[in-house]
Amino acid sequence: ARQANKEDKCTGHFWEGRFKSQALLDDAALLSCMAYVDLNPVRAGIAPTPEQSSFTSIQLRIKAAIKGEQPKALLPFTDNEHQDKTAGISFSLQDYLTLVDETGRVMREDKRGAINAKTADILSRLHISDESWLKLTTNFEGMFTGAVGTAEHLCEFTEQVGLKRAHGIANAQACLNSA
Repeated sequence: ARQANKEDKCTGHFWEGRFKSQALLDDAALLSCMAYVDLNPVRAGIAPTPEQSSFTSIQLRIKAAIKGEQPKALLPFTDNEHQDKTAGISFSLQDYLTLVDETGRVMREDKRGAINAKTADILSRLHISDESWLKLTTNFEGMFTGAVGTAEHLCEFTEQVGLKRAHGIANAQACLNSA
């Protein structure tokens, strides 16, 4: 940080306040954050679709999925078929791709609409309403400052790390406990 500040002729923390670390405590929080990041190029107008967005994990997942594989550099989706696997995201890759695709379609200003019924089923399984999902995938960083998860998971996390107060309970109750 000191060297970067010297080179840039500035002061302060290396990342200033723009970047932060957030603990993702459950599947809904993880998938919301993944979709938020994977849709950044679409929201910014850099790419028209998720698969055309360079340097994103969804592009790697799509390229691997075309070959019937999962990328080795990323945590795999384990789906319900692979319950015995200990490491992985317990969600279907196909459902995640559908979820991101449909969310991207809703967010595009030139194609307004509602999340289709198939995606609503996915969101129902995560206990997230359509409205909350759109809030999460368009303003994830603004809604949570620390750990992210359901109110129950936030309380457990707060207790485990020895904090006096759980931050983000209101947003967790509004968005991650909403369906």
